[in-house]
Order: sequence, then structure tokens, then C-alpha cells
Amino acid sequence: MKIYTRSGDKGLTSLIGGRVSKDDARVEAYGTIDELNACTGHAAAVVDRNPELSELSAQLLEIMQELFDCGSDLAFADEKQPAYKMTADPVLRLEAWIDGLDQLAPEITRFILPGGSEAAALLHVCRTVCRRAERRIVTLAGGGHPVNGEVIAYINRLSDYFFAAARAANALLQVEDVAYERSAEVFRTTR
Repeated sequence: MKIYTRSGDKGLTSLIGGRVSKDDARVEAYGTIDELNACTGHAAAVVDRNPELSELSAQLLEIMQELFDCGSDLAFADEKQPAYKMTADPVLRLEAWIDGLDQLAPEITRFILPGGSEAAALLHVCRTVCRRAERRIVTLAGGGHPVNGEVIAYINRLSDYFFAAARAANALLQVEDVAYERSAEVFRTTR
């Protein structure tokens, strides 16, 4: 099989059920999911170098599988969508992971900057790309296109996961979060 097909040389791409412009809102949404998946793979490669982060490594691999499912759910050009792949279960699992990761990091009262360890910095990159993916999906849904609501919920929760994972990575690697020095105390204690 050849990698190149030449079928997109005129600015169109194939989706399930038809062809659309490469700058179509649907392509932008699932393309940003693909970008997030690549960022997650980069973060996973760095996390894998740190035995202290083995639990995160397994979680990131599962997330990468689910991001492919999200992209698949977004890649339909017609209204006759087969059954969606994403359900509510992955969101519930993310919430459990977030709760566990939150317990590993010190309480937070102020905003923090992306950084600390290399693993945490990359997880923050994932968080920001995830937020962009969420915006693209909401734009798609707002344009009258059918969108699996579970994908929106999953991507929203996933950005929270990346924040919690970045903080946990710093804590497990014994690296302090980078404080935003001009931040007031904005978070209430929850523990």
C-alpha cells in the first residue's frame, strides 16, 4: 500500500460518507484530536523514562486509544452515523484517575505555570491542545453538525486529567510546581 494517494491534492479529503474541504469544521475537530494524540504520545514517551510514573504511562496509553475513538466519532460526513464508540464510561474512569492523581500532589491555592519536570511540562502541552480540541468540537456542534455529546464530555474531562497528571508527575518526581508569582490565592482547599 502506498502512503500517498494524491486524492487530496486539490484540497479535499475523504471522511466516512463523503468528501469535504480540508479546512471543514469536522476535519479541524478530528485533526486537533489527532494532534492531541501525538502530543500525548510524546508525553508518554517521556513518562516511560521515569519508573516513578508507571501508573501514568498505562493511563496515557488508554487515553491514546480513546482519542482515536473520539476522532472516529467525529469523522462522519453524512447524517447516517453508525453507533458511536465513545460512551460515558471513559469519563467516569477519568474522574476516578483525576481524584487519585489529585491526592498525590500538594494542595493548590494559586495558579501555576506549565513546567517543573519535563513530563509535567509535556502534560501541560497536552492540556492546552486538549482545550483547543474542545473548542473545535464545540464549534462543529454549534454549526449544526451531529456530534457525540460523550466526546465533548470526555475532552472536557481530559483537560482536567492532564492538569492533575502534570501536578502528580511533579510530585512523584519531587519537583515543585512553578508558581505564578502574581497570583492571588484563588483555589479553596478541598481536602
